[in-house]
Amino acid sequence: MTKSKTKITHQVRLHAVISGIVQGVNFRYYTTRQAHLLGVTGWVANRWDGSVEVMAEGTRSQLQDLLDWLGHGPPSASVMGVEAGWEQATGEFDSFGTRYV
Repeated sequence: MTKSKTKITHQVRLHAVISGIVQGVNFRYYTTRQAHLLGVTGWVANRWDGSVEVMAEGTRSQLQDLLDWLGHGPPSASVMGVEAGWEQATGEFDSFGTRYV
């Protein structure tokens, strides 16, 4: 009998605010698509100041891939900056979608 190895993945949370020309260019749609491809949960939302906010949970590797993507966004966007922070995951999300605030 062999023991199966269980891979333990530590979940973390990424909170990012993306500035530049990021509203009106399908940024939320493409962010949601990228999050689904990476298998992360959370949300994306437009902010009143013209920026886009992302809250996502997954493995550090998954979220680093998402953060790298957020640095340039979809072809129609012009990202000027990304403020990002790492937090402890809460497990409150079961999918990734657009949040309307």
